[in-house]
Amino acid sequence: MQAKRRQMTTFQLIVAGFFLLILIGAGLLALPISSRQEGCVPFGDCLFTATSAVCVTGLIVRDTVTAWTPFGQAVLLVLIQIGGMGVVTVAAFLSFLAGKKIGLMQRSTMQEALAAPQVGGIVRLMRFIICGTAIAEAAGTLLLLPVFVPRLGFLRGLWYALFHAVSAFCNAGFDLMGEQEPFSSLTSFAVSPLPNIVIMLLITAGGLGFLVWHDIGTNRHHWKKYRLQSRIVLIVSAVLVLLPAICFYTLELREFDAGSRVLPSLFQAVTLRTAGFNTVDLNSFSDSGKVMMILWMLVGGSPGSTAGGMKTTTLAVLYLAMRAVIQRREHVTALGRRMAEDTVRQAIAILMMYLTLFITFAVIIARVEGLPLITCLFETASAIGTVGVTLGITPQLGALSRALLMALMFLGRVGGLTLLYAAQPRQRLGAGTLPVEKITVG
Repeated sequence: MQAKRRQMTTFQLIVAGFFLLILIGAGLLALPISSRQEGCVPFGDCLFTATSAVCVTGLIVRDTVTAWTPFGQAVLLVLIQIGGMGVVTVAAFLSFLAGKKIGLMQRSTMQEALAAPQVGGIVRLMRFIICGTAIAEAAGTLLLLPVFVPRLGFLRGLWYALFHAVSAFCNAGFDLMGEQEPFSSLTSFAVSPLPNIVIMLLITAGGLGFLVWHDIGTNRHHWKKYRLQSRIVLIVSAVLVLLPAICFYTLELREFDAGSRVLPSLFQAVTLRTAGFNTVDLNSFSDSGKVMMILWMLVGGSPGSTAGGMKTTTLAVLYLAMRAVIQRREHVTALGRRMAEDTVRQAIAILMMYLTLFITFAVIIARVEGLPLITCLFETASAIGTVGVTLGITPQLGALSRALLMALMFLGRVGGLTLLYAAQPRQRLGAGTLPVEKITVG
């Protein structure tokens, strides 16, 4: 067994870690102590819920607060926490606490899992991640106490504050607000400033990525000292929040007056960064609004963050590559730096993979379930982007459709290239260089 483990690549270890955690989580949720109903919840529902929690998505087939006991909710919270921080990071941290030396293999695996630029300093980065996560979630819990304690009492209010703070920072989208109306998410707080602002800040902090926050902590206001990736992430993230917020404010959410429309518009724009919460009924959006949300969900968060999806950097590289072609430039450049050709090829591969899978699976689900295609596209985009918002069809889906969504959630969290590299353990060496022949495109 030890010999087999040594033969596994870093990509295989990442995939195996997430897969094993999902199975353990599903097993714990299948215990009678986890369910509010008599007996056990069907294992299929437990597996879907565990997958959604570990992949920090938020798509659910059973309302969290009405289906699961406090023990079951605690299991979900642990799965969300580990899934958000990364299985490899948590495993390395536990080894570090136990006094074990973190070897080169573990450091290399952590580098791939965190999308870190180099192996050097990876242990310091791990400590930064653990401390930063604890501080952010503790601050979120304290800020949410005035929201829940007056309603629920101190102990229950504390649990609700902690649960939503962790779920928001990890971009998971799980909530405990379904007692009055199942699957209602945060609709009861649509125009409440405190919960909206706190949740949005936590979502944004988790979605930016630990590497970006490390850069901010190290270089502070010295913008030019930031790594290119950090600068791209911050610019693209700002655009991807402000643009849909303006569109939602001007074109959607007409049930709110002009003054009270600001928070719902901004919250829906932020939650598309793979958070999974919603404060309004998403079925009230027009088809054009839903298409915009689908496109935004596909992008997802940033590399090395608690979020999944195609990633903001992938979108940026694709845009910059298009700009280079239009301007007839030989190289793809950004902010005074030149992109590596491998980066551009990987971005194209990721885009084609995500588009192919999310469209193909949506067509299959629409055919099998007899649902409108746009509704199924919304669901598959939410799954592969690990967003978790839904138009309400998830609980009614059959076994095949749920299996497809689980596959998309897993791919969206682990990463498409990670899965591909895990399936190809040995790097193929080219036998030679083939002759070039030009073809016409466009």
